[in-house]
Amino acid sequence: MADPHMAAAAAPQSLTVHGASRVLEIAFEDGARFRIPFELLRVYSPSAEVQGHGPGQEVLQTGKRDVQITAIEPVGHYAIKPVFSDGHQSGLFTWQYLYRLGREQETLWQQYLERLAAAGLDRDAAMPARRSGSGSPGGACGAE
Repeated sequence: MADPHMAAAAAPQSLTVHGASRVLEIAFEDGARFRIPFELLRVYSPSAEVQGHGPGQEVLQTGKRDVQITAIEPVGHYAIKPVFSDGHQSGLFTWQYLYRLGREQETLWQQYLERLAAAGLDRDAAMPARRSGSGSPGGACGAE
């Protein structure tokens, strides 16, 4: 996993939230600059609520097209914790993860659209109710 681009993902030089266009603009020391849509950040949140606790446990996110970032909290010198308008706030986005999302956003976006299509859903569908026994109550990690 010795990706030279990932090693270059030290703390960004700048990070700007563009509320009107719903993108997070982030610039890194190696000259990379990304404009990552809030929706992509939300559907690829690194939280257990979205990613699950292991392979195959990911929860397909829907209805996030118009999600906003209402606040961003710094986490040490290695990450941020965005607060989204739908109440989601448990994802810690490391600089390396943000770099990956920015660099691979076209591929990740296509994978997301393919997963939606395979599930017979679209970006605007309401989140399906979680089935009983498919995780902790309310989808919160560790709230058993």
